Amino acid sequence: MRLTKTALMSVGTAALSDALDKSGALDHGMRCMSGKARMAGEAFTVRVHTADILMVAKALSDCGKGDVLVIDGRGELNTALWGELTTLAALRKGLAGVVIDGAVRDIAVIRRSPLPVFARAVVPNAGGAEYLGELNVAVQCGGQVIRPRDWVIGDEDGVVVVPAEHISRVKQRAEKIIAAEKLLEQEIRKGADLGRLLRIEEVIERKQSEVFIPQLRVTARRQRPS
Repeated sequence: MRLTKTALMSVGTAALSDALDKSGALDHGMRCMSGKARMAGEAFTVRVHTADILMVAKALSDCGKGDVLVIDGRGELNTALWGELTTLAALRKGLAGVVIDGAVRDIAVIRRSPLPVFARAVVPNAGGAEYLGELNVAVQCGGQVIRPRDWVIGDEDGVVVVPAEHISRVKQRAEKIIAAEKLLEQEIRKGADLGRLLRIEEVIERKQSEVFIPQLRVTARRQRPS
């Protein structure tokens, strides 16, 4: 597992998103709030009642070392679901990171912490502790469905979720993408034109000769005049 986590963090979210055919990324509103962004781990999920932290404390008790705690806070921006004490508890638990579709507070502490914390906003208001939620269920977070034990990877570019059953294939494909990009980088440093390396003119010519019907997902060739 350690090797997988290290490899995923080395690959990074951009290549993983490419390997997922430009999918899997949580939306741009999910920002790193801490001094450290790089993380990788299996998801432990919790869905909370709007503006209520009761189940966050329960999730911190039940999750495992090395997990990424994923909190479906329903996008509530005016009530914090995370702060100084939860950060300390997560560090003591050995979590790989935290992803919150909602807000945090005590940002000065979070910024100094080595625990990766991704969230949408910072606000001083604290949540209540009254209502039950759900643990270890499929949740919505940053526009993506995240299931328990799916892989969650974060870095300076954001957060990507990879379905558990596809992790090996996606990692291998991302590594191939990185290798291809390194070859392009070497050629560019030698003075090569990026457009020529990517055969952009050929792509444009092909696109100009095609008629695309989005509703049918059909591409047809235009007839060239004789």
